[in-house]
Amino acid sequence: MPKIMTIDAGTGSVRAVIFDELGNQLGLGQEEWYHIEEDDIPNSMSFDFKTNWGLVCRCIKKATLDASIEDVSDIKAVTASSMREGIVVYDKFGHELWGVANVDARAFKEVKQLKEKFPNMEEKFYQESGQTFALGALPRLLWLKNNEPEIYERVDKISMISDWILTKLSDVIASEPSNAGTTGIFSLTSRDWATHQAKEVGLKDDIFPKVYEPSEIIGKVCTRASGQSGLSEDTIVVMGGGDVQLGSIGLGVVNEGDIAILGGSFWQQVVNIPSDTLPPQDMNIRVNPHIIKGLSQAEGITFFSGLVMRWFRDAFCDIEKIEAQEKGIDVYNILEEKAIKVPVGSNGIMPIFSDVMKYSKWYHASPSFINLSIDPEICNRASMFRSLEENACIVSSINLENISKFSGVNSDAIIFAGGASKGALWSQILADVTGKRVKIPVVKEATSLGGMILASVALGMYDSIKEASVNLVQWEKEIEPNMENHKKYSNIKEKWQEVYKTQLELVDRGLTTSMWKAPGI
Repeated sequence: MPKIMTIDAGTGSVRAVIFDELGNQLGLGQEEWYHIEEDDIPNSMSFDFKTNWGLVCRCIKKATLDASIEDVSDIKAVTASSMREGIVVYDKFGHELWGVANVDARAFKEVKQLKEKFPNMEEKFYQESGQTFALGALPRLLWLKNNEPEIYERVDKISMISDWILTKLSDVIASEPSNAGTTGIFSLTSRDWATHQAKEVGLKDDIFPKVYEPSEIIGKVCTRASGQSGLSEDTIVVMGGGDVQLGSIGLGVVNEGDIAILGGSFWQQVVNIPSDTLPPQDMNIRVNPHIIKGLSQAEGITFFSGLVMRWFRDAFCDIEKIEAQEKGIDVYNILEEKAIKVPVGSNGIMPIFSDVMKYSKWYHASPSFINLSIDPEICNRASMFRSLEENACIVSSINLENISKFSGVNSDAIIFAGGASKGALWSQILADVTGKRVKIPVVKEATSLGGMILASVALGMYDSIKEASVNLVQWEKEIEPNMENHKKYSNIKEKWQEVYKTQLELVDRGLTTSMWKAPGI
């Protein structure tokens, strides 16, 4: 039976996963990694490609051992996904020169300079690419040109981090639409580099590699990579993509109008729209190329939802941690058991963390809880925990409404995945807040499965990505919304937006500190 490996390079860790031809996970290898702020470079997040390639190879070996694979030639194909926006640049010999991870914000001065020197250019480029300057590659390359000119002059090619993994495996520098699209130097309609953008701002326009479609074969594992990773030189290397888009096909989000919410460290709300749909004039929603030709994905992002939950757990929930250890269950299950007894609206508590997505001017209020009570029966860990679950769903709901306004695309169902979808209460709250049916897949961490789907098409096991997705994605349950609760949440949602607006004004006045600001704000 053929085996398939996918390598998923996330913000906090990298992992290799081996599947059989039915999509069953056979082996896993995972390593945490860190992206370091460089000395004297504020807001930097460097990608350490030397150390990280070693970690990738360790994950490959761990997964192979975990899957009890004796003959590595049984692994017929390998592909990769990664965090989006992160880039690596190479010299003419294919050696890495410089790399940054996804939320590297060192180019804040360059973002401002671009906006000042080229008025209305961001709006023009956004209509072509669906991206703003904030985390795009244009200001980052300008930073390199301004601050490391010797490195910049040697730059011959650029790729995304998922592409970098495949380059290390195959010695082929290439890219694909779903992740390259997040550079902003890319066309949603042609699914190719918009090199004129680089030229217009004074950057090299000949450093962009060949674009493959996801699932296309770019080569085989090279001799060097075989020796370092233990993979066979007969294993084909298949073009992968961005983590959210691969996660989408791993969730069956393959048709126009499909909606998914991916509940991880950040929450992404994605809606499949026709690729010729123009991005909104207010630039508040991001639009990315889908894995599948003919489709784009309108995307809203909720900042730090999962990370806020982890902070709350670690800062306040020592008692629940002890209870969970005694019962042998996850601490979040304990917290949900307590939070389910709290009424809708969490006794009036309003968390102020992520704002709704405002891609053109992206910043957040100072983290806080508003409208607390000093009555411990009303304001306690359970009610505060529930308020955080409700808030993540409220922000997601507003983002989905904003997507529907410009695209005209809507649906009565949401596919909910990621770690948050394991919470029974959280899933019900999402249904109640949005008023939509919520579908929970069996495989909730779907990015690796999405990679497996691409590789299975490359191997000829399926004729198309859609066909493979339909056959391999399975459903655990569906949740119907409580429409009485939906009415209550609609009122809460309106109040929350007014409160958040006031909290942002405190940041504007310099009285509080923003949770996060995009470069150039």
